[in-house]
Formats: sequence, structure tokens, C-alpha cells
Amino acid sequence: MKIDFYTTDWCGDCVRSKALLKKFDLDFNEINVDLDENANEYIKTLQINQRRIPTIVFDDDSFLVEPSDVDLENKLKELKYI
Repeated sequence: MKIDFYTTDWCGDCVRSKALLKKFDLDFNEINVDLDENANEYIKTLQINQRRIPTIVFDDDSFLVEPSDVDLENKLKELKYI
């Protein structure tokens, strides 16, 4: 299982999504797009030149952008992470 969590220091939605991942005791790779230009460009590529966060990328190459807690939890269940 691999989760790449693209975030910034100022993002409230990132804090909420991160708390949900921690609630389920999931390991994730947190990447700050303000500090990593390659990461910033990657999420802009995924989102067709937008930069919305959090962007959460899973090991099957699927991803969620600004997910609600319900959407994130459903995705985690779909991938059998929880």
C-alpha cells in the first residue's frame, strides 16, 4: 500500500484529510508542494494545470482532489486499505 499525500502548511482541508488517514493508522508519504517544485508540477499535470490540495495519490495511480471525509474513507475501503 502506498499513499502520496500532496499538501501545504496552510491548508485546512489537508489537516482534516491527514487526520482521517492517521485515524486508520495508515502510513503515507507527505509532500509539501510549496517546498517541492517537482511535486507542484506533478499535481498540476494530474489536475490539468490546476493546483488544488490535498491531492492524494494511491498505488493504483488513482487519486482524489480535495476529498470529503466520506469520499476518502470510501476510497480507502475500495482499495481495501481499511
